Amino acid sequence: MKKFNLFKNVMYFTGSVFIFFSGMVVYGVVLNLRQVTLAEAMSSKNITNLNNVQIVFGKNRNKMKTSANDFVTPSGEFQICRIDTNTQFHKFLQINYPNIRDAAEALKDGYITKAEHDLIVNQIKQNNCPPENTTLGANIGIHGTGKYNFIFKNLPFIFNWTNGSISVSNENIDELYHIVKIGTPVRIKN
Repeated sequence: MKKFNLFKNVMYFTGSVFIFFSGMVVYGVVLNLRQVTLAEAMSSKNITNLNNVQIVFGKNRNKMKTSANDFVTPSGEFQICRIDTNTQFHKFLQINYPNIRDAAEALKDGYITKAEHDLIVNQIKQNNCPPENTTLGANIGIHGTGKYNFIFKNLPFIFNWTNGSISVSNENIDELYHIVKIGTPVRIKN
């Protein structure tokens, strides 16, 4: 009898979690039905093309990024330094984090060595993306959600799963991909 009660409780709990998660996804689908595409927004304002595109993302509520594995999105002024269309996250717009300012701050605060600082600065001055093998990390950017797009884009809440990057739906990254280029400014507000 005890085994049956345990099994029954596990089934109730599993069913409750499934119903809750399904309800959240349905709620997210309803919210996304109202989403306006970039083309629709431009058309409604009689805009035919975009010049001098800049991407701005809202508040970073976390502390300063100090490590490759701290799950913090860096804040500041960046530029797109690489565009990758062959990634597990659908498309990836890499920003030049850490940039020269980030490297100087990290050196001053003792998070990186002078050698790491110089390596970052040299790569940035050559218009390259920063090296990935520094203490601060790199390979930070804006990307889609990949094969789990339907689930992630329909969750009506935000949680941090990217280790510093910004995740948007595959549809949103496709829109960004068509209007950005290497050098496009990206601002992440603090």
